[in-house]
Parts: sequence; C-alpha cells; structure tokens
Amino acid sequence: MIYPIIQKRHIFLSLSGLLVAASIAALIAFGLNFGVDFKGGTLLEGKFSGYQPKIAEIQNSLSEININNLTVQPSEDSTYILRFKETDEDSHQAILAQLSNLANQNVEGASFTQLRLDLVGPSIGRELKSKSFNASIIVLLMIILYISFAFRRVSKPISSWKFGVAAIIALAHDVIITLGAFAVLGYFYHIEINTAFIAAILTVLGYSVSDTIVVFDRVRENLPKSNEDFENTVNISVNQTVSRSINTSVSAMLALLAILLFGGSTIWDFALALLIGIFIGTYSSIFVASPILVVWHNLMKRKRKEV
Repeated sequence: MIYPIIQKRHIFLSLSGLLVAASIAALIAFGLNFGVDFKGGTLLEGKFSGYQPKIAEIQNSLSEININNLTVQPSEDSTYILRFKETDEDSHQAILAQLSNLANQNVEGASFTQLRLDLVGPSIGRELKSKSFNASIIVLLMIILYISFAFRRVSKPISSWKFGVAAIIALAHDVIITLGAFAVLGYFYHIEINTAFIAAILTVLGYSVSDTIVVFDRVRENLPKSNEDFENTVNISVNQTVSRSINTSVSAMLALLAILLFGGSTIWDFALALLIGIFIGTYSSIFVASPILVVWHNLMKRKRKEV
C-alpha cells in the first residue's frame, strides 16, 4: 500500500515549522543551561552511606561555605551531583567536610564518599564552546559536499546539490528541535549542556543524514525508470524505505531507553539527547527532507512556466 506522504507534505512541514518556532522561542526565552564544561567550575559526584538527605538539607548545609552557583542533582542509590563555580582546593575540602558532618549529625556512622571530581577553568570552557561550534559547522559542510558528490549524476529533474541543501535543512530542523527540548529541560529540570551533549548532537547529525541518504538514494534509483512525475516518484521512494527507517530507529531508541532507565546518571544526558535527536531525525528524513525536494522542484517548475 502506498501512503500519500508527499501529497500530505503541508501537514508534516507545518508541524515541523511549529516545532522549530517553539524551539527557537524556548532558546530565546530560557537559553541553554551550560554546565561546568563550558562555564568553568567544579562537578562533584558523591554518595551518602547510611543516610539519604533531601536536596534542601544539602543546600542549607553548604550555604555556610558561601559557594557560588550551586546546583544539587540527586541520582540513584543516595548519589548526588553537585555543580558550583569555585575550582580551588579549599572550597573542595570544605564541601567534603560539610557533607560528612551532615551525614554524621543525622545518623551515627553515616558518611559521605566522593566518587568523581571534574575541574574546568573558564578559559577551557570558552575554548570547548568554540571548538564545539566549529566542529558542528565543519560536519555540516562535509555532509553537503559529500551528498553533492554522491548524487553528482542526478541532474534531472533536480540538481544534485539540491539534495545536499535539503538534507542540511532537515539536519538544522533536528538540531534546533533538540536544542529547544534541552532549553526547556534545562529551565525546568536543570539539565545541563556538556561535552557529552555535543557528542550526542554530532552523532545525531550522522545518524539523521544516513537515514536521509537512504531515502534520497532510492529516489535516485527510481527516477530513470519511473513513469510517474517527480512528486509521485519521490512518494513511492519514501514508501519503499519508510519501514526500514522506522524499524532501525525504534531498535536504536529501545537501546537508548534501556540506558536511560539502567545506565546511571553519568550518561543519562547523553542518552536523552540521542533519544530525542534520533526520534526527530527519523521524522525529518521521512517527512521533511523529501517533501522539501518536491516543494523546491514545484516552485522552480512554476517559475519556468511563468517565464
């Protein structure tokens, strides 16, 4: 059965437009909650044994030290992740002592053990932010060059470089919506943007463009032998690949869901970014990239008729 995916492109593109607009609005209103990897500061992960304090108790206990920009994030098994601006050893030791006292004061024999400590200076944070942005731009340029080269023999009825541009628009759609989701999550749930998130975004770019190329490659194969017009040929091609795209993505998302549930806090943000990005990337490869090609082709055809 052939589903009229391309014929109903206005519905899918309108939905994508609304999601992109909402994501941009969230980015403007909330911004991204950059972690210590980008802002500079200290990330301390530790575990309470014999006692599980509330977040308010930890914050009140550490208020005596007067540390800046403190956030406390609970994790599983009485584990907590603390983020704060200071990077000096005196603040570090004072926090460890205060948390150990908090445990002892409430339950005799209880203790606090440090599991992880990450220190990032502000200059390193700025450098990471710059390198992350540059890496993303380079990836996008390489993708459009590769697609233009791979589809270089496709000239009718649409030029090869337009496949690359359509793929980049779909990728921008994926990145903006993922960033918008994290802007909302960062504002309401204090989820931070770190280097693992950037790695997840680059992974999503690769995954999404791979999915899009599968669809485009089927379009390229069908064009010379199809008796249909361009719109129907693209629709047939999308239908031929849609089950493959969905099955592959669902398999990946089930694995990521297992990581979210059982993988622990250290990779939770990374897995969440991948889960959101792959879901949106699958949608865009089917309902955004190919419809953009058809819309572009129809606009060019209409202009030629007017001339």
